[in-house]
Amino acid sequence: MTGVYHWIRTRVFPPVPQAIRDDVALLRANRIETLTPMLFLTLAATTPTAIYGGVETVHPFIRIGFPIILAAVSLFGFFVLWRNRGRRMSVRRARRMIVESTWLSGTMGAMCSSWTVINWFAAPPEAHSYYAIIMAMGSLATAYCLSSIRFTTFVNLGIGIVPIMLLMLTSGNPAEIAAGTSLLVATIFLLRMIVQQHGQLVDLLQLQQQMRDLAHTDPLTGLWNRRELDARLDQEIAAARPDTRFAIALLDLDGFKPVNDRYGHAAGDALLCEVAARLRHACGDHAMVARQGGDEFAILVPAGSPLMGTSLSGHILSELAMPYRIDGATIHVGASIGVAIWPDQGGSAKKLFEIADRAVYAAKARDRDPMSSVESAAQAG
Repeated sequence: MTGVYHWIRTRVFPPVPQAIRDDVALLRANRIETLTPMLFLTLAATTPTAIYGGVETVHPFIRIGFPIILAAVSLFGFFVLWRNRGRRMSVRRARRMIVESTWLSGTMGAMCSSWTVINWFAAPPEAHSYYAIIMAMGSLATAYCLSSIRFTTFVNLGIGIVPIMLLMLTSGNPAEIAAGTSLLVATIFLLRMIVQQHGQLVDLLQLQQQMRDLAHTDPLTGLWNRRELDARLDQEIAAARPDTRFAIALLDLDGFKPVNDRYGHAAGDALLCEVAARLRHACGDHAMVARQGGDEFAILVPAGSPLMGTSLSGHILSELAMPYRIDGATIHVGASIGVAIWPDQGGSAKKLFEIADRAVYAAKARDRDPMSSVESAAQAG
């Protein structure tokens, strides 16, 4: 049993990679929001024919009440989705919509299946095909609209298709057995397509995630790139209040070119990756580290970060002070840092970068030790 469960789990319900779970949830919810309104209207429109086709001997609550309840729920669902059209889909709302769709469709499917099976037994044999068609078409349409949610689709097909299919296959009527067999084949084909579609969807979203990462990260070090740094800085400025303080730090390695000349560019790349790792360790989750290009790095310390209460340059330089071991060689490089504080030393992104950049050059000009820094506009001048 464990082996069968593992096979089903890995082949039919493979886990969605953590990096794209939010993207998958948003896509599923948007698909539901796009397709289900027409499904709700279609289900509501079939209510009169369902009542008309019900067997007189069936209890009125089932024969008439079930279709009316389903119609009311369908109309309510349609108007809710219509009212929310154009509303921004958040991840939280998407996940809630997926859960609600699973429970609602499962409940409605169970009511439809019960109505079909009860009327099947109450109806004369020549009328059985009418109920089979109603249930099959409704279940397949629902499965199509909810195909982006594998579990929900399997539940609905199991509730809607399996009972009527078993009745057809065990009826003893050759025509119904043939129709039931065709329905079984069509259902298996649909399930196979849904599983395959899910795999393609995951591959596509992973590719999109990789493309986004490439667009916003440095391919060598894995740090954020200048484009993402600029975007985050703009967001920080837009959210700033009069008492907000945050910082931008620019870092330039000293003596990096001789490393390339002596040990080769592969060693230089390895050194940059080591520097990036140390910067990430020094900043943790309290600041954003980016690579500007070459041996230049930038650090954005957002408002509220505990790093704002420290000597930022001293904290970072202490992390970079130890020599580096690259391919068996011990390499020493220095670094110069310039820091600019919002809003005291710049009221715009451009001004902050200018102040920090001037501070870097001032630090290099006064560099007598392996490492140096300048943390104010006054010093930068």
